[in-house]
Amino acid sequence: MGKQFDALLPEHERFITNQRMFFVGSAPLSEDGHVNISPKGHDVLRVLSANRVAYLDLTGSGNETSAHIHENGRVTIMFCAFEGPPSILRLYGTGSVILPGSAEWDALYPLFPPLQGARQIISIDVHKVQTSCGYAVPLMSYSGDRDTLRRWAEQKGEEGLKQYRREKNSASLDGLPTPLGLGELG
Repeated sequence: MGKQFDALLPEHERFITNQRMFFVGSAPLSEDGHVNISPKGHDVLRVLSANRVAYLDLTGSGNETSAHIHENGRVTIMFCAFEGPPSILRLYGTGSVILPGSAEWDALYPLFPPLQGARQIISIDVHKVQTSCGYAVPLMSYSGDRDTLRRWAEQKGEEGLKQYRREKNSASLDGLPTPLGLGELG
């Protein structure tokens, strides 16, 4: 049976630190809008406090989470244990999008490894933590991070990445603007 908490406990933080990937869920307010679930890899998530986490978001083919957060703030992060004892941990919260050039970016970006293609930081104020069993999650072994995104971003270069973001990351599937698409894209 799942348990709920008002904040992250030290054992939750240890669990998060040991996970190689996580999933981000968000949705627009419109009932016919698309619910989005994005897998995230690499060492991009940081626990900032018992009620705040942030992750470095890398350039991708869409930018749904950013658009949904900009519209309504709702976001959920889920971690699953693919190795070791079964467990699932969810963080429910309100997100904000932090763009390069802002004071908050300057404060948070040094906490992350320098990864080519970084486009924004997603910060989440956590209001509920939930654990559950994860008994049906399969066991899988980690063999390494893919370098495909890094190589793609290096090949694009900074100007190519900016152009790609203008074309692919300015609005959601449902046409919602992202902070990158509101003229805030450098």
